[in-house]
Amino acid sequence: MLRLYRFLKPYRISVIFILGLIFLQTLSDLYLPTLMSNIINKGIMNHDINYIWKTGGLMLLIALGGVICSIIASFLSSRAAVGLGRIIRNKVFKRVESYSLHEFDKIGTSTLITRTTNDIVQVQNVSVMIARMMLSAPMMIIGGLILAMSKDKPLTLVLAVAIPVLVVFIVLVAKKIIPLFKSIQSKIDRINLVLRENLTGMRVVRAFNRIDKEKERFEDANADLTNTYIKVNRIMAFMMPAVMLVMNFTSLAILWFGGLRISHGDMDIGALTAFIQYAIMIMFSIVMVTIMFIMVPRAQAAAVRINEVLDTKSDINDSNDIKKADSERGYVEFKDVSFSYHGAEQPAISNISFSAKPGEITAIIGGTGSGKSTLINLIPRFYDVGGGNVLVDGVDVREMSQEALREKIGFVPQKAVLFSGTITENIKYGKQDASDEEVNHAAEIAQATEFISGMKDGYDTEIAQGGTNVSGGQKQRLSIARALVRKPEIYIFDDSFSALDFKTDAKLRAALKQEIADATVIIVAQRVGTVMDADRIIVLDDGQIAGMGTHKELLNTCEVYREIVSSQLSEEEIA
Repeated sequence: MLRLYRFLKPYRISVIFILGLIFLQTLSDLYLPTLMSNIINKGIMNHDINYIWKTGGLMLLIALGGVICSIIASFLSSRAAVGLGRIIRNKVFKRVESYSLHEFDKIGTSTLITRTTNDIVQVQNVSVMIARMMLSAPMMIIGGLILAMSKDKPLTLVLAVAIPVLVVFIVLVAKKIIPLFKSIQSKIDRINLVLRENLTGMRVVRAFNRIDKEKERFEDANADLTNTYIKVNRIMAFMMPAVMLVMNFTSLAILWFGGLRISHGDMDIGALTAFIQYAIMIMFSIVMVTIMFIMVPRAQAAAVRINEVLDTKSDINDSNDIKKADSERGYVEFKDVSFSYHGAEQPAISNISFSAKPGEITAIIGGTGSGKSTLINLIPRFYDVGGGNVLVDGVDVREMSQEALREKIGFVPQKAVLFSGTITENIKYGKQDASDEEVNHAAEIAQATEFISGMKDGYDTEIAQGGTNVSGGQKQRLSIARALVRKPEIYIFDDSFSALDFKTDAKLRAALKQEIADATVIIVAQRVGTVMDADRIIVLDDGQIAGMGTHKELLNTCEVYREIVSSQLSEEEIA
């Protein structure tokens, strides 16, 4: 966890100021019992009213100063802790944004959400407690022991017995509670996972009438977390009365033996009063330190999880010797490319070689799981090839900067993703400085103008989270408009026409043909009708190229393509 505190650098002045304020507050707290002892011995016992008023006024001033120091220290420590949480969240978010898809697959989305929220909150909360308790408690214990001994050394033997008893008891409690705290974070991960799956898969859950089963899954995860918290709270509930019992017996012992010493004339009443207060301060500070040592392991477990995110390096990084691809424009070439997913026994694609040029439409078709989406994910370098080379404008994508590479590409993913905001904002996601004319033109080419104009607020219509207030076909058309407004060198459509009806599909492809005539277009599709007019059709089967050519050529030469065509088109349409 200490590694995370290096992010406190912007607040180092505040931290120094907090230390000073806590030191002053501790001094005031330690000095007040001594003043109270003096009032009893010199004022009350001697009936010196003036001394009582004078010393009492000084006590009030010191107490007021301690309160002011405490308030300012609490404010600054809270501010520093919240600032630390903000900095860590930013660092975690930036690190996650740099991940390749491999890191997302390995770590998992649900645990990344928990680590960015709950885990950072744990570190933030403990930071406040460290600033307020961990710093003042040791000073209070040391100072209290010194001042208690200055009042009466023999009576400190009571503390010599009470403090070890208290420490042993707290250590036993800590041994029970720390493992429970460490397991809580993984149980929160589990709840987050189940909840996220239910929210994103609500349609599937209802369609298959699995609501009761999903409730049972959530109840199991929830009960597991609840039972762990109950165990923790039971131990904590037992600890505080037991600690108070030890403290009260200690106070009783001090009064008993202190009274005997007063009766023998070895101690005065004021010293006994101050000694009791110092004893309570010492034991209370020990309890605070102990609570900290119980809470810190949970924050430490959270910190370890946060550091795992920060320490995970992306498999995909920019080369030290970045090359610029300026000599050509829109050229894509695969040279004997192979790729395997992490942990997979068989490669997803192997020995893929082809080229795509500006002004050409290259279509990729094949059965489910044949490697179509995997192949095009290698172009924007979402994954790195296992063998061979992917070239864009004559340069290997691994030798280009990721930013420069992706600026050349307009990518429409298989699953249309929209963000909360207006339709205009979603289209401008492809080009932030796009004018209204460019937005309107892109929507018109994507055949989205008709349904946008039918909405109450037109282009200012708010898209709900996840695009739940628009249909699948509307999502796809807005995603296509987002790529078109960018006017890139290379267009990649990953099965982006699947939710469109045949009429809209045909109109959109006709409009696209004129709009992107000078660009390189790569289309992944399941429909033969979508790809049959392409300049080049690549047929994938089991991760390898089964055939390549035009529609007519493949009908004569590729058995896999003929099977796909015959499953979708009638004999008349094929002829």
